[in-house]
Amino acid sequence: MQPDPGLTRRRFCEVAAAAPLGLAASVAAAQQEGDETAVRPFRVSFPEADLAELRRRINATRWPEREPVPDASQGVQLATIQKVARYWGTDYDWSACEKRLNALPNFMTTIDGLDIHFIHVRSKHENALPLLITHGWPGSVVEQLKLVDPLSNPTAHGADASDAFHLVIPSIPGYGFSGRPSATGWDPAHIGRAWVQLMRRLGYTRFAASGGDWGALLGEVMAASAPPELLGIHTNLPFTLPAEMAKAAQAGAPAPAGLSPDERRAYDQAAYFLTRGLGYAIEMANRPQTLYGIADSPVGLAAWFLDHDIRSYELIARVFDGRSEGITREDVLDNLTLTWLTNTGVSGGRIYWENKVPFLVPLNVTIPVAVSAFPDELYQAPRSWAERAYPKLVYYKKHDKGGHFAAWEQPQLLTEDIRAGFRSLREQKPKKAGVK
Repeated sequence: MQPDPGLTRRRFCEVAAAAPLGLAASVAAAQQEGDETAVRPFRVSFPEADLAELRRRINATRWPEREPVPDASQGVQLATIQKVARYWGTDYDWSACEKRLNALPNFMTTIDGLDIHFIHVRSKHENALPLLITHGWPGSVVEQLKLVDPLSNPTAHGADASDAFHLVIPSIPGYGFSGRPSATGWDPAHIGRAWVQLMRRLGYTRFAASGGDWGALLGEVMAASAPPELLGIHTNLPFTLPAEMAKAAQAGAPAPAGLSPDERRAYDQAAYFLTRGLGYAIEMANRPQTLYGIADSPVGLAAWFLDHDIRSYELIARVFDGRSEGITREDVLDNLTLTWLTNTGVSGGRIYWENKVPFLVPLNVTIPVAVSAFPDELYQAPRSWAERAYPKLVYYKKHDKGGHFAAWEQPQLLTEDIRAGFRSLREQKPKKAGVK
């Protein structure tokens, strides 16, 4: 089979000859329905020439002068991005990430005319709960790799077999190995419907969902529409900021009176992000096609990705200074390299242009919700706001460490929350169609 024509011409991705053990039945069943619903085994492989060209471009970067301020107030600092480039262009080994990806069962299927890539790991344990996990921006499926074995094989990590999950980890349209939409219309609601269709295609009549960043918003959108198969969601970027406070925060207004200490801190965090941390999102929401520089320059792509939120940037800067953190240099560069090799820097930004759902504000979710609240997230949602936003809040955990990229930085804490958050849902039966 030839690579999907919707993928970049220079990507050489091989289709495996047969499905991995344990998945052949679901693949065969899907293939019997016709090509449009076929589930095709997929393997990652890039030629060495592409990697050599990447290193050449990194090492040929034309640098600007150093920023005239002593901090990151003007953006990604020259010293930090040069450390990223130095390691990326000389010491980084992409083949290790490629091996990790190919050690898992990867697949491709077509939904609404677009090829969707996903990792599908079935647990060996009986009664495992199907779980859909979605990455965010600037991310890819490599964000979730640290979660795979602990969630699907809990007994190997000191947990109980009753906490096992079957995992489905898709690439958002325009990201990584999924196709790049050639027409508009792939907004979060459309992607949410595609995710439900994907789970149905794999034979799951009930499932849960989890994610952060765009993965969180997609979970919220799916939950708000309440498809009968969706038992509940877990989020590490909860949408709990009261609408009136979001409006005040965007205007730069001081915190309202009468807030608890947790609420005041959350308001201040949200206000900082909404007034000073949204530069990247504003550009992609309005003019994503303008970002040709991140398709032409690896260092341009790296700087764009590092400038997400100030606490994540500070964490990554410490990592490239040699500090030992939960996230590693390889985590950062695996994601950057995957994006570069698939040429999805620009296409991954178009979801911001497509989206019309406000971030952080409650979306009237009435199904069960589990929340992980990390202190260095865009804001650490207080329990009081979570209880107000989610009438069926089944789990809430306030952490004292961790930030926006929790699956990379704090995979153990996130794994424990996902297990605990969905325990009460495992015996529930799927709702009948039309019942919310």
